Amino acid sequence: MASQVRMRRRHWWQTLAGQEAIAGYLAISPWIIGFLVFSAGMILYSFYLSFTQYNIVEPPKFIGLANYTKMFTRDDLFAQSLKVTAIYAVAVVPLGMIVAYSYAILLNQKVGGLSFWRTCFYMPVVVPAIAASYIFGWIFAPQYGLVNGYLRSIGIQGPGWFGDPTWALPGMVILALWGAGGGLILYLAALQSVPTDLYDATKVDGANAWQRFWAVTVPMTSPVLLFTFILGIIGSFQAFTGSYLLTQGGPLNATLFIVLYLYQKGWQDLSMGYAAGIGLVLFTIILILTVIVMITSRRLVYYAGTD
Repeated sequence: MASQVRMRRRHWWQTLAGQEAIAGYLAISPWIIGFLVFSAGMILYSFYLSFTQYNIVEPPKFIGLANYTKMFTRDDLFAQSLKVTAIYAVAVVPLGMIVAYSYAILLNQKVGGLSFWRTCFYMPVVVPAIAASYIFGWIFAPQYGLVNGYLRSIGIQGPGWFGDPTWALPGMVILALWGAGGGLILYLAALQSVPTDLYDATKVDGANAWQRFWAVTVPMTSPVLLFTFILGIIGSFQAFTGSYLLTQGGPLNATLFIVLYLYQKGWQDLSMGYAAGIGLVLFTIILILTVIVMITSRRLVYYAGTD
């Protein structure tokens, strides 16, 4: 009886779950300390700056909601940047996942020279974004680019690409798909972790390759698909390098991504308070989209070991 009373009086840190929690927090404590010291304060200060008029040279002047009122009622370029970024995200995220997932399926087959092909598909990921942007600017040059040169050789007049408002954003999408192999390693690891006995069981039941893909492969790799989908949303809303180097948001604001517009307002117009407001709106959009995806994915994602 006395031992039972002592067991009831044990503090939470004396239990196995408590000790595991303490060990986990100790393991991530360097990141927590770094975040509190180097990031948390800056985030809070940016939140304050979004309610001020600040040009770096003079002290911030509190103006209340004036930045947000202008942003949502009078700033057509802000609306354009949101529109461009949303279209870009809708195109890049699913296409990037399809391309990377297709790469992983191909490279999961037993073919010769597998290491060579894996290196080829993953190589674009390690190419610096600046170098890739300039390379694509040369490839898609209207007059001397490789793409239009090939099209002229077969009697087709190529588009203006980054110099054409109609084709500039599709060009940015193609540039993004160049590095779609970033999720290749995650998809390949997920595919190789699928139990082979599941495929054997579906074969016995008479399922063909397409049915096995939808009944086994996709559900078993769905957690990785969800993870890369969320990362894709975050990355697409932070697009910047290609448009900054190749178009500066043009032509006719066709590639004016929201992060590029934030940069222009902050460092070209020196409207740091307004730029901080744009950053807060961007953070809110990404947060809302992430929460929506996490909630709606509960019935679509399969986790091994759960009901």
